[in-house]
Amino acid sequence: MNALTRWVPRLIIALAIVHFAYALATPNSWADMAGDGFWASAADTAAADYYKREYTLYFFAAGILLLALGTLARTLAHATGRFPAQVGWYLIISGALLCVIEFPVTGGWLMVAIGVLGLVAARRASTARPLTEAAAGLDR
Repeated sequence: MNALTRWVPRLIIALAIVHFAYALATPNSWADMAGDGFWASAADTAAADYYKREYTLYFFAAGILLLALGTLARTLAHATGRFPAQVGWYLIISGALLCVIEFPVTGGWLMVAIGVLGLVAARRASTARPLTEAAAGLDR
């Protein structure tokens, strides 16, 4: 397993942690949502802080999804010795969408950069040795 294959899942997990920290550290609506009992607390479009509630939930949910993507990529990389190229493409597509919608100030650029690194890692691993050798555990 090459160094990039080890590091890209870590970078995805680090980005997830940044999302969690951003959702919790920036001005948010957690207290207001808790006061409303959480149930449908972000669905009231007439609420004065509706957009703050959506913003808070967006960053937290994105953190959960990035954490899932990073840990699954790490598990696959350890099992096969290769970084899954699909994960790189998912990050590039998601990040590019964010870059187009929120241009130019967005964290989507990080997703695109990590996705490109993921594709490079996947490409390096595929040219280094066949998948069957890594899957058979011969790299240990």
